Amino acid sequence: MTDYILAFDQGTTSSRAIVFNQKGERLGIGQEEFNQHFPEDGWVEHDPEELWDSSVRSAKRALEDAKITADAVRAIGITNQRETTLIWNRITGVPLYRAIVWQDRRTSDYCKALSDTLEKSGRSELITEKTGLLLDPYFSASKIRWILDKHDGAQEAAERGELAFGTVDTFLLWRLTGGKSHYTDATNASRTLLFNIHEQCWDEELLSLFNIPARLLPEVKDSAADFGMIDADILGAQIPVLGIAGDQQAAAFGQCCFEPGMAKSTYGTGCFLLLNTGDKALRSENRLLTTVAYRLNGKATYALEGSIFMAGATMQWLRDGLKLFKDASETESMAEQTDKNMHVLFVPAFTGLGAPYWDADARGAIFGLTRDTGIKELVTAALLSVCYQTRDLQKAMEADGERPDTLRVDGGMSRNDFVLQNLADLLGSRVDRPQVTETTALGVAWLAGLQCGLYDSLTHIASHWQLERSFLPQKDKPWRDARYALWQDAVRRTRSKL
Repeated sequence: MTDYILAFDQGTTSSRAIVFNQKGERLGIGQEEFNQHFPEDGWVEHDPEELWDSSVRSAKRALEDAKITADAVRAIGITNQRETTLIWNRITGVPLYRAIVWQDRRTSDYCKALSDTLEKSGRSELITEKTGLLLDPYFSASKIRWILDKHDGAQEAAERGELAFGTVDTFLLWRLTGGKSHYTDATNASRTLLFNIHEQCWDEELLSLFNIPARLLPEVKDSAADFGMIDADILGAQIPVLGIAGDQQAAAFGQCCFEPGMAKSTYGTGCFLLLNTGDKALRSENRLLTTVAYRLNGKATYALEGSIFMAGATMQWLRDGLKLFKDASETESMAEQTDKNMHVLFVPAFTGLGAPYWDADARGAIFGLTRDTGIKELVTAALLSVCYQTRDLQKAMEADGERPDTLRVDGGMSRNDFVLQNLADLLGSRVDRPQVTETTALGVAWLAGLQCGLYDSLTHIASHWQLERSFLPQKDKPWRDARYALWQDAVRRTRSKL
């Protein structure tokens, strides 16, 4: 029996697939960017067929790159951009609307009105108490409501069980299994505003609050579970899908953050810092999220999470929108050539501000421009914005009594030494980069491997994690505090509510 695992990694700007062996070594990869659609201010959409087609093509390329055929793959794992919402017809498989992306803010007014209603009725804490989340357009529930409201007869069809909702993992699984599997895992379910993270089930009171029929929803399984077999005609063989996790939880699993207090930060389209809190779902007093880190054998492990909407997406805007460089790999040398005392600050609130501000109406701004500000300065300010935003999350976690001494990092921007050194300097903490930075795909591969017996325990998995380089702080606290004060002032001036 082979030890190859194929991981589908369906992200916000591209679909990837990677073939790993038991040691977590990458044997083959396929990747394809797809279109972003912005039909109105604050709206972000994806074409569901592009998500599907690019994922399948990426998987085929990964197998070719690894020089193996599908029948050599022992199991498949799926990890995905979370909260992104799709609803489709169960008979035809055709989506009612484009995928509404997690960054989308179209339901801001709806969320504000619902928040006011809850406050007036004395139930303002209802959603946070049950889900660990905040009432925000970021999450899936209001997106579901918007799609059902937009289409005549959709509500009634959902109540009859004719429609299916899913985050991207569920949509891909449905397509891969020919409509046989309508499942998700506990990590993705915990990002919908409809899942009770304490009782580990869809919550009837929340479903009633959003007027969402239970028949629309997928069955929730463990993160390592039997999710069904993919059809043989898709990749050339029937393969079991044995692991599913939302991208940030998969990254934490891939970073082996299995003990309480361990933390990782992923720098992809956005930036997400997760800190393992064990079997305790800790309630943040500083507008962080409480979420499911993973669920194994019916037992949930929880995490505190800080969510930032724009990290790599900011660099993509500079590349594709402003044409300031051709490839992100150029940005490190550009930043190294910039005056270290440069005070240009870039607040990338293109789709609002995430944690700990949760300001859906904030918009991006650049401060400190002078006549000698050029491309290098703008690029450097954009890179540093990721470090400042991570410090925002660190300060919120500190206020909640949780401060990781070491941060494990991953994602595309983690390959940039300039970013990681400045991150260590601004946090005053050690930053560790692993040998394998595709930890999102790796995490879900390890979940699938755990389910099929390739690994016998979390300790066994952790033995394969390897450090590539540590970055230690080189600046003192006065420097760190002074720079952060400038950032806080820039954010204050960017916010919609001062």
